[in-house]
Amino acid sequence: MKKLVLLIFLLLGAGVALTAQVRVLEAQSAVTTQHEVTIKGKKIPYSATAGTQPVWNEEGKPIASLFYTYYQRTDVQDRAARPLVISFNGGPGSASVWMHVAYTGPRVLRIDDEGYPIQPYGTQENPHSILDIADIVYVDPVNTGYSRILDKEAKPATFFGVMADIKYLAEWINTFVTRAQRWRSPKYLIGESYGTTRVSGLALELQNNQWMYLNGVILVSPTGLGIERDGPVEAANRLPYFAATAWYHKALPSDLQRKDLPAVLEEAETFTIQELLPAMAQGGFLPPAQRQAMADKMARYSGLSEKTLLQHNLDVPTSFFWKDLLRERGGFTVGRLDSRYKGIDVKEAGEDTDYNAEITSWLHSFTQAINYYLREELKYETDIKYNMFGPVNPWDRTGDNTGANLRQAMAQNPT
Repeated sequence: MKKLVLLIFLLLGAGVALTAQVRVLEAQSAVTTQHEVTIKGKKIPYSATAGTQPVWNEEGKPIASLFYTYYQRTDVQDRAARPLVISFNGGPGSASVWMHVAYTGPRVLRIDDEGYPIQPYGTQENPHSILDIADIVYVDPVNTGYSRILDKEAKPATFFGVMADIKYLAEWINTFVTRAQRWRSPKYLIGESYGTTRVSGLALELQNNQWMYLNGVILVSPTGLGIERDGPVEAANRLPYFAATAWYHKALPSDLQRKDLPAVLEEAETFTIQELLPAMAQGGFLPPAQRQAMADKMARYSGLSEKTLLQHNLDVPTSFFWKDLLRERGGFTVGRLDSRYKGIDVKEAGEDTDYNAEITSWLHSFTQAINYYLREELKYETDIKYNMFGPVNPWDRTGDNTGANLRQAMAQNPT
């Protein structure tokens, strides 16, 4: 009998232990802490709320929960006059970490005077934060950051697509603004990379289906926004980007290297619009002499050889540029999202890079910083893994008219 009782207790204990180990995101949670940051020489007191808020289906059942971090300046009496900035990153599977601790938030990644991360990785005050003039909420869409699907029966198509993403996030924003009592506040969206697609679509969705009229939309490193720019326009428009990268890596002729970057870009952009684009539009009808002249000028502004440009019919893919720019200048590759970074491939030959040098560097430092920051400084404790990049594929890109949607929202709401 004693053995039976002991066995029962052991089994119950094992069950409790297994239950305790289950990692489930809370549909609703919030932890608020108090802080201070110095911006433009003035100390700014603020609160930071890290938490989760549900996404509901039409029956009112929580099917997912989004993690957010909400910063409010605490010495402000009238919130009706204080702007609220709602921030998204891109991917589309990226967490809000990049804007959060690299750009607009009150804390940023620890870096030295040259901008390189300092170990041990952590955060420091951001003297350039926008918190002095606006409150900010950073939002992690489903499967990014700590955000997760809660209902196993929820269809991925509910979240993972251009229009699906916009629809459920608009509902979520409506709830957040209502709970935070910010309907009277000026409201802005800011998006980075794919986040620009997201916020451009949200501008019209919020306006037409949530009756929330924004005061502004900020686009950081915009995507194509569903606007077709293919053919000669797409090919020619790469040249100023090539010029900026080549200038940074000192791969341009000496007379251009002596100039500041804005002056070099102005030259490259003028050449692109006035000469290169009309020439490329001629395609195979471009006379050989003019074709050679274009290759000469493109080589001057791109850091690539005339031979390379002619071999590509003046249409060099960005992937080849990342591989080729420094091929004869040390054998390095250059980064995709930030072409200042250099990578080392297994071989110098080839048409594409083995990896993205900048993402590898960022993930190294930012992953440690955000995990430390949320748990140890903002006191949000969970065993859920913080997804720097989460599983959101396949992503349905049909119906991407977000650039046109932003134009329509601006036309309907010119203020």
